[in-house]
Amino acid sequence: MRQILHLIMKPPFSRRQFIKRTSTVGIALSALAPLGVSRVFGIEPFKRAGAPRLLSSLAAYSFRDYFIDSNHKRDKETDASKRIDMFQFVDYCAEHGCAGAEVTSYYFPPKLDDEYLIRLRRHAFLRGVAISGTAVGNDFTVPAGEKRDREIADTKKWIDRAAVLGAPHIRIFAGSAKNISKDEAMKLCIGAMEECADYAGKRGIFLGLENHGGIVAEAEDLLKIVRAVKSPWLGVNLDTGNFVTDDPYGDLAKCAPYAVNVQIKVEVQKRGQKKEAADLPRVTKILRDANYQGYVALEYEAPEDPWQAVPRALKQLNTLFAAS
Repeated sequence: MRQILHLIMKPPFSRRQFIKRTSTVGIALSALAPLGVSRVFGIEPFKRAGAPRLLSSLAAYSFRDYFIDSNHKRDKETDASKRIDMFQFVDYCAEHGCAGAEVTSYYFPPKLDDEYLIRLRRHAFLRGVAISGTAVGNDFTVPAGEKRDREIADTKKWIDRAAVLGAPHIRIFAGSAKNISKDEAMKLCIGAMEECADYAGKRGIFLGLENHGGIVAEAEDLLKIVRAVKSPWLGVNLDTGNFVTDDPYGDLAKCAPYAVNVQIKVEVQKRGQKKEAADLPRVTKILRDANYQGYVALEYEAPEDPWQAVPRALKQLNTLFAAS
């Protein structure tokens, strides 16, 4: 790299020499691509040595109607005796064999401080559970102005909180094209993500862009945005139930090599059809084929009571992940 910079910086040189030298630099950077240097200019599929490793986690969102604290209205009224806080959620993850716990930002107390986060981090460590990540609600397609500034500031605030928690990953959203073209919405999203990814990278935290409808409803658009962001700290938060396309499994396979976190659903839905049970062995094979190594968090959204359904799903996933 020092030699590459020397090619550009060493004076004096004419315009013709400048063009020649920058061309040489381009060739040199291409040669460095196998070493990962090219990621500075936008990510490519992650190159992971060794065999795939799928680590089970559970997203707090699975119990969204049961948290004592919540920043959104519950989908249904629930038995108050079953309400839990984030510490009890971590206990649940430990008791059901999860390697990690994904502590969704929506279910923390409204008056949140570092003291609470540190207590939760300590509690998880003593239960043998890693904080696999957190998740924020954001919209990066908002035009320049106070609202956009707030969206970015809130994301940075949770990057700081993730650092205190010891969480290596934050799930983020892109947004939708509202009263603007999709191309303009993508540009706005890319700009905001580059700023936030730069901030996150300085704290050693990955941002994972979820395939969550809007401008990333299709695999091609999701990958177009991810490839355009110039940061090695951005990847895909692959939600296995969110591609409502002609070929959801095919789209998952396209995006899996870019995944830095996976949220697995027990249902899938093809375009124009009703939801159906997910082929979890097939999803597991897709992740293995991509040589994915990291957390796979069950994010339960199906109609059945999560207190009944989540243990069964976790047991099935843990069996699949343990198989060679």
